[in-house]
Amino acid sequence: MNRIALLIAAAFLLAIFCPTSQAAEPVERSFIALAYHNVEDTDPDQHYVGVSTEKLIAQLSWLQREGYHPVSVDDLLAARDGIRALPDKAVLLSFDDGYESFYTRVFPILKAFHFPAVLALVGDWLEGGADSSVTYTGDKTVAPPPDAPSVQFGDLIVKRSLFLTWDQIREMAGSGLVEIASHSYDAHRGILANPQGNSEPDVTTRRFDPIAGAYVADARERQDLQTDSARMAGKIAAELGHAPRVMVWPYGEHNELAISVAAHNNMPITFTLVDGAASLDHLASVPRHLINPDPPLGEFVTELRSFTSVPPIRVVQVDLDYVYDPDPDQQERNIGKLVQRIYNMQISTVFLQAFADPQGTGLAQQVYFPNRLLPMRADLFNRVSWQLRTRAHVAVFAWMPVLAFDFGDSVAKTLAFDPKDGSAAPDAKAYARVSVFDPEARRKVMSLYEDLARNAPFDGLLFHDDALLSDFEDASIPARAAYVAGGLPDDIGVIRADPALMQRWTLLKTDALIEFTGELTAQARLYRAPLLTARNLYARAVLDPASEQWFAQNLDRFLAAYDYTAVMAMPAMEEVPAGEADAWLKRLVATVATRPDGLKRTIFELQATDWRASKDGGDMTIPTEVLAHEMRLLMRQGALNFGYYPDDFVADHPDQKLLHGAFSLQSYPYLK
Repeated sequence: MNRIALLIAAAFLLAIFCPTSQAAEPVERSFIALAYHNVEDTDPDQHYVGVSTEKLIAQLSWLQREGYHPVSVDDLLAARDGIRALPDKAVLLSFDDGYESFYTRVFPILKAFHFPAVLALVGDWLEGGADSSVTYTGDKTVAPPPDAPSVQFGDLIVKRSLFLTWDQIREMAGSGLVEIASHSYDAHRGILANPQGNSEPDVTTRRFDPIAGAYVADARERQDLQTDSARMAGKIAAELGHAPRVMVWPYGEHNELAISVAAHNNMPITFTLVDGAASLDHLASVPRHLINPDPPLGEFVTELRSFTSVPPIRVVQVDLDYVYDPDPDQQERNIGKLVQRIYNMQISTVFLQAFADPQGTGLAQQVYFPNRLLPMRADLFNRVSWQLRTRAHVAVFAWMPVLAFDFGDSVAKTLAFDPKDGSAAPDAKAYARVSVFDPEARRKVMSLYEDLARNAPFDGLLFHDDALLSDFEDASIPARAAYVAGGLPDDIGVIRADPALMQRWTLLKTDALIEFTGELTAQARLYRAPLLTARNLYARAVLDPASEQWFAQNLDRFLAAYDYTAVMAMPAMEEVPAGEADAWLKRLVATVATRPDGLKRTIFELQATDWRASKDGGDMTIPTEVLAHEMRLLMRQGALNFGYYPDDFVADHPDQKLLHGAFSLQSYPYLK
C-alpha cells in the first residue's frame, strides 16, 4: 500500500471513530468555495502555493467529519434552477494551474472520498513535449518587503513535466468527478502597467508600451481578452469533446468586462479569489478562500470558520500632492517612504487621492491618471496604488470628488439661490462644483471615473465631501428643470417658504447625489471588480438630522447605499471646544450605534491637522497623543473602524511609533 493510500485509510478511521458535531442550519442558496493549487508530499513550494498531501487529506477528512458536503458545478446549477436543493454546508473544491500533482496525488484522494472538484488549466503551460520547458508566472503568495524590487510577477523557467498531460486530463474528466475549467490560455502573467515599470495582472491591466511611450488602445485590450478566452475554450473543446463552462481568473483578478467576455465564450460561471460566502444567485463571480500557505489543520479550521467575517478597518487618508515631485528620483523616494510608513503601521486601508489639488482649493483641475478630459499632473496613482497593495499589503480606495471638477464653461455649475433678489450664482464659501442635474456634467464625471478604473488598480472608491448641496442649492437651470419634473415649483423661493416642499426638495437632492454616485460606481466596476464604496459624511448630519437640508446628506440613506460611511469625526473642524471633544465623539459614536449595523458600516475619520490654526499662523498639527487618545476613546465606545487625515509622511506626523499601540491592527486584533 503506497503512502497516499495509507493516509486516506487513516483519515477514514478517524472519521468513523471521532464524534461528529451538529450540522449547522443551512444558509439558503449559499455555499463556500476553496481554492487549492499544487500538492506535494513534503516541504510545499510556495512559488506554487503548495499544500502537503498529508494536510490536504486531513482537511478533507475534517470537512467530511464536520458534515460538509462537497458539491459539483452540476449541483450548483441544479440548485440555482430549482431542480434540487443544495445540501447543508455545501463546499466547492477547486484546484488551479493544472499541476501534475493533481493526477498523482489529488485525483486518488478525490476518488477515495468521492468528492468532486474543479480543475483550472492554463493552456500555454500544457504545450510542448515532456522534455520542454515552460515560462511560469505563478501565484506568489509570500509578499515581498516594501523595499523589494518593483517587479511582482517574475517568471520562472520550469520543466513541462510540472504540469498535466492531456491524456491525464481526459481520464480525470471522464471520471465524472473533475470539472475542467479555463484558467486562460496565456493571461496568467503580469504585463507592463505604467511608465515606472510595474508588472500587473494581464486580465485587468491596461498595457503600457515603453517603445511608443503610451498605453495600448482599449479596443486592442478588449480584443486580446476575447482572443485568449476563445482560444482556451476552443482548446479544451478540441481535447475533451466539450467546451468549458467555468472560467477561473488568474490571480483572482477580474472585472465586469472580463466576465462579459467569458459569458460570450459560454463560460457564465467564473471564480475569483475574494473571500466571502458564495451564492447561487451570483455564479458570475464566485468568491473563493485561498488555502495558503500549507496551513496546519487547526489554522485551516479557524480560517474556514472566520473567512466570511468582515475584519475591522484602520485607514489613513493620503494626499498624492505630498508624494508628487517634478524630480522623478525624488518622487520615487517619496513613494518608498510612504509605502514603508504604511507597512510599519500594520493597518488595513489607504484612502488615496487620485486628483490633484496642490493649492487646497477643493477644485480638481488636474488628476494623477491618464484620462480624456483633464490635464494629468503625473501618471502617479497607478504606481502608488500598486506599491501600497503589494508592498504595504493594504486595500486602496481611490479618493475622488463627485462634483468638484473644473470642466470650464462646457457644463452647468452648482448655483446658490439669493433670497434677496432671486438671482443665482456660485457660493463663494463652498466648493466650486458642477451641477449633478446637468447631463453633460454627469457624462464628463462618469468618463473620468471610467478612465481612473481603466488605468489603475484599486479596491474601492471614496466619494469626497464635495458631494453636498446646501439649503440654497442647486439653482442652476438643469436643477430647476429636475425639480419641476419631480413635482416641485420652479421657484426656489416658493419651495423654501413651504416646510413640506422644503422637505421634498431636500430629499430629492439627497437621493440625486446618492443615485449619481451609484452610476459612478457602476462605471468603475466595468474595469474594477469587486469594488467597495465609501462616502464622506459631515458629522453634523449625524448629530442633527434636521441639518440634512444644509448638506443633502443623510446617515440612514448612506448606510443603505454604500459599503461604508466615512464620518468626518473632526471636533476641531466642527469648532468643538477642546474640553468638550471627548463628549462630542462619544455622542457621535452613540448616534451611529442606534442604527442596525451602524458601527460595522461606519468609519470614523479623525483629524491630524487643525486647519483653523493656519488663519492665525499657528502650528496646525494636532499632537499624536491627542489622536491616540481619541482612537482609544472610539474603541471604548464600540467603534470598529477608524482612521485619520491627513498623513504627513515626510515629517512623520502623526508619529507612527506613538500611534502604533492605539492604531495598528497588530496591537488591537479583531476578537469578536
